Amino acid sequence: MRALITGIEGFVGGYLADELINNNLDVYGTYFDERTLEDELMKKAKLYSMDITNDKQVEKTIQEIQPDYIFHLAAQSSAGISWQKPQQTMTININGTINLLEAIRKLKIQSRVILIGSSEEYGIVKESENPISEEQELRPGNPYSVSKITQEKLAELYTNAYGMDIVMTRSFNHTGPKQQPAFVISDFAKRIVEIEHGSIEPILHVGNLEARRDFLDVRDVVKAYYIIALKGLKGEVYNVGSGKSYSIQELLNYMLDKSSIKIDVQKDLKRMRPSDNPVIQCDNQKLRRLGWSPMININQTIDDVLAYWEKRM
Repeated sequence: MRALITGIEGFVGGYLADELINNNLDVYGTYFDERTLEDELMKKAKLYSMDITNDKQVEKTIQEIQPDYIFHLAAQSSAGISWQKPQQTMTININGTINLLEAIRKLKIQSRVILIGSSEEYGIVKESENPISEEQELRPGNPYSVSKITQEKLAELYTNAYGMDIVMTRSFNHTGPKQQPAFVISDFAKRIVEIEHGSIEPILHVGNLEARRDFLDVRDVVKAYYIIALKGLKGEVYNVGSGKSYSIQELLNYMLDKSSIKIDVQKDLKRMRPSDNPVIQCDNQKLRRLGWSPMININQTIDDVLAYWEKRM
């Protein structure tokens, strides 16, 4: 069986490749920027350069690979960047998805497509609406979330109109080793390790520490994607999250307690987001009914992220 991962060079792609290989699938991947590829990844999968916004490139790649499964990770996945580059976000996330679905339709390939969405689609959520199920009203609050909702609607259309085999996720925050420091746990871990090595002064500038978020280890995320590919129902959406919420403060405290250096934590107004939801917690019962459950607790994830940054110093 052949599995194609679009955007394999991203944070999740390498982990997903490992999961699929461990389950005896032949893994293929597309990438946009060769500079972001790791040598290790190049040994695992057969790789193709592909611009998801180029319909001819997409069709040629799908025709050559003839995949049984397609995990569509290629995306502009930053809500913040989507405000700065809304046109680019829509082009990549919406037109890119159309290019993929059209290639499958035209080539009459019987691929199962797993479209990766985001919990950002839920937008502003009242505290009383937690944990958030797939039935929760979608209230997009940025261009990125609009693009992901549109991606879902396209999937529904192609499923109903053409009988295509598509399943979708709404993935909550995920983290782990190798994640870029633009994300909170990786950011804190990197800066704490830098402080311990004397690279920067022992001051940690932070944003809103009271917000509670659902974090899932990336290694559990990719196991969820594999289970959804195998057992998910055509046309259905599955939340992917831990089912637990943690305050940013408690996650930071865990990291600070492990440090041998006293670190001064200072609030930085530039890092504050006044519109932050106070609580976001995933209802993952629908996914659990497929036989999945998270295996890695948050403390182990943080330990592994700290170890990753320590190794890179």
